Amino acid sequence: MRLDEQVLAAARRYAEQMDARGVAPSSEAVAGLAAFRHQLPARGVAPVDVIDMLDRVGSPATVSTNGPRFFGFVTGATLPAAGAAHQLATAWDQNTALAAMSPVSAAIEDVALGWLRGLLGIPDGAVGSFVTGATMANFTGLAAARHALLTGLGWDVEGQGLFGAPPIAVVVGDEVHIALIKALGMLGLGRERVIRVPTDAQGRMRADAFPALSAPAIVCLQAGNVNTGALDPARELIARAKDSSSWVHVDGAFGIWAQASPSLAWMADGYDAADSWATDCHKWLNVPYDSGLAFVRDARDLNGALSTTASYLPEGATIEAMHRGPEASRRARAIDAWAALLSLGTDGLTEMIDGCCAHARHFAEALSAAGCAVLNDVVLNQVLAALDTDERTSAWIAAIQVEGTCWCGGTVWHGRRAMRISVSSYMTTAEDVERSIAAMIRCLPA
Repeated sequence: MRLDEQVLAAARRYAEQMDARGVAPSSEAVAGLAAFRHQLPARGVAPVDVIDMLDRVGSPATVSTNGPRFFGFVTGATLPAAGAAHQLATAWDQNTALAAMSPVSAAIEDVALGWLRGLLGIPDGAVGSFVTGATMANFTGLAAARHALLTGLGWDVEGQGLFGAPPIAVVVGDEVHIALIKALGMLGLGRERVIRVPTDAQGRMRADAFPALSAPAIVCLQAGNVNTGALDPARELIARAKDSSSWVHVDGAFGIWAQASPSLAWMADGYDAADSWATDCHKWLNVPYDSGLAFVRDARDLNGALSTTASYLPEGATIEAMHRGPEASRRARAIDAWAALLSLGTDGLTEMIDGCCAHARHFAEALSAAGCAVLNDVVLNQVLAALDTDERTSAWIAAIQVEGTCWCGGTVWHGRRAMRISVSSYMTTAEDVERSIAAMIRCLPA
């Protein structure tokens, strides 16, 4: 059998067997991973044997995040067109740093960014960049913010660094996501020197508690609380931020996709007035990993923060991909997103997002009817469920994970242990939801 045929056969078996196995791997499968831990041999192993071992030992030890009943994190599956495009793009092995290195990748990326701007309510003219994930998307937008504000204060941060630079205030909500905090740390803006704004019962930043700013700051809004799904009230908050000429950055890892649904877009009202936006296509667009996305309103700010020069690098007619993101060499990430969007169309994308939200509401209704407490307003795809004590809730989550019909994770919300249900996969059907609900109720501790 040819190597490509072997891989396709293994992938087909994996997909066919996914429904019959538990969502989490068995302890035996995990123990079997010890087979990978050996010395690197002096003589190479035949490629067919390498793939055989990877499938035989590795496939049983995977978590079925690409299936219909994984609800542990905001993790989409992979749409068929996106997965197939990913494989073809891997065969092409294109470096998308420069258009001269891959005209096809540059063209497709430009098209995909244009489609995404329209779907996510981002202004025409904003420049975009495909990066590895939401952390790097936040990093990219915040790097542009740092550049713009310090340039306005007469400081060249790219050339001189932050030693001796004028201080910049950073404003976040109390429910800020760790990805954004990590990005602030990498940029030298500090994880702990942020100004935290109190949030409401659903984790939204409170406009009435927004601080008075005497100088331009970086104000970070959140479109999609990781526990509740709630979006910060952008119109009010951005107006307050602009009173001080501050930069507004949006961490919209999954919640900004509400803009793509006519019935949900009201929640994202006002986000178009921000200066930068971060999201992650592997969440609600259901493409393979390594597909974060950053947009910046003014191309000069993004290019100023991330561009570089060398005598051997040709200049293109537009800002090259390597000057719009942290990396130079990178795979053709945009092809996966382009294929997903083309295969769905606007109607299909709306149906996928609306369907996930409808499933989440049904989870909440059914669990509430079974006596469980639902701790959040289910506005998107997130449900927080809890029992009467933290100990019982933890036991419930553990039992569900072991039982295997579905997989949900735990969290702490307002000091209370809760189970988090995130519905993000295009594969999830009403039948999957009913099966999962029945398993959750069976697993309720006595």
